Amino acid sequence: MKIKNKVMLITYADSLGKDLKELSMVLDKHLNGVIGGIHFLPFFPSSGDRGFAPSDYTMVDPSFGGWKEIEKLGETYFLMFDFMINHISKESIFFEDFKKNHNQSKYKDMFIRIHEFFPEGRPNQEDIDLIYKRKDKAPFQKITFADGLSEQVWNTFGEEQIDLDVTKEVVKQFIRETIKDMASHGCSLIRLDAFAYAIKKLDTNDFFIEPEIWSLLDEVRNEAAKYEIDLLPEIHEHYSIQMKISDHDYYVYDFALPMVTLYSLYSGKSERLANWLKISPMKQFTTLDTHDGIGVVDARDLLTEEELNYTSEELYKVGANVKKSYSSANYNNLDIYQINSTYYSALGDNDESYLMARAIQCFAPGIPQIYYVGLLAGKNDIELLEKTKEGRNINRHYYTIEEIDKQVQRPVVSKLFRLLAFRNTSDAFDLEGSIEIETPSDSEIIIYRKSRDKTVVAVFTADLKTKEFSVYENDNQILSQ
Repeated sequence: MKIKNKVMLITYADSLGKDLKELSMVLDKHLNGVIGGIHFLPFFPSSGDRGFAPSDYTMVDPSFGGWKEIEKLGETYFLMFDFMINHISKESIFFEDFKKNHNQSKYKDMFIRIHEFFPEGRPNQEDIDLIYKRKDKAPFQKITFADGLSEQVWNTFGEEQIDLDVTKEVVKQFIRETIKDMASHGCSLIRLDAFAYAIKKLDTNDFFIEPEIWSLLDEVRNEAAKYEIDLLPEIHEHYSIQMKISDHDYYVYDFALPMVTLYSLYSGKSERLANWLKISPMKQFTTLDTHDGIGVVDARDLLTEEELNYTSEELYKVGANVKKSYSSANYNNLDIYQINSTYYSALGDNDESYLMARAIQCFAPGIPQIYYVGLLAGKNDIELLEKTKEGRNINRHYYTIEEIDKQVQRPVVSKLFRLLAFRNTSDAFDLEGSIEIETPSDSEIIIYRKSRDKTVVAVFTADLKTKEFSVYENDNQILSQ
């Protein structure tokens, strides 16, 4: 199925109900017309990181269900799967064979062997300091093989996630086979997770290395195009990198919008938001919340350092049950540039602020993505956080069918569903249409979205200070507060 210009739900297979069967029931009962696509966070067998250490892309984790449930949902919704192009699980057949057979393994070239990557006598401290790291030590892991020998391999993320050498033919073949298999199960869009780390090059920081990164992306795009699959490269960094990717005609993420919107709602000022909406690309997916934290670095220079600091500090003041420690090493936070909280709780569990934030997202350029916790205006799950000591679990609540039945009755959720259904059906949000923004005062913003033939106009008028807003389509009021 081709990508639709409709709201995309982001969810784990076991978060809206305990498995894919229950998720399908929730979709049928509550979300008809509310969403048009589903981003399934990794549902493959995995040895860690809530699915992001996949061991086998050819099957669905049996605890969630099987391919038939995924394929059935693909008949109604356009689907996005994750492909961790940078790494694979230690428990994959590839790495297991490498550990067993070492230099005789047919998969030995799949992995980045440190003694082969660096010249003799290196890496030295200067080499290690240069690497763009996700942890405070060298991204290497010592492996002992069945023959008793040991060596180090590249390991950017968790201990379970071993990096792949995307320059080698054996990995290119693995990529081709994985894309083909995903296509056979109804995938419309592949999210290339952590792709910016995939190219390693001596004497660089090993992050978003040009021009090699473009060669990799183009190779993957050409392969995906055979099956009419689009790509969504995932990267959390300065917004200018997203613009660069957009210039190469890829879909991108708007990871700057969450922080810019928080700043605007905390401060009651419209200028920064208006400036970003004027320049952000139309070929993108917008977010306010994801399975990770709220990104800070993504909005740098769209907000000044003072404004970023203000927003971060205000989040801890205004936010409900948000503490700095939840985004620290004490709670296994991998990324110092992310703050762990649900978006609803970041806005103080306040219905008016939250609904305004979602209206802003619906009117922003691109296709809205809404995380399952955000879809139900979910609060921070302190119980799960403390039970697991995992910072990101504050925003990874497991909803039962009974809980969902109650949550959808809340006024903020029913209004949100109405807003999303409008976003899905109005021609004003045509991606080939236009967007115009006005700021009548420091606190006010007006956003016009027009269909390509200009016959349908949707208007969002808001006062960021008072949190009053209205949504109209061709003079018919759709929603207000």
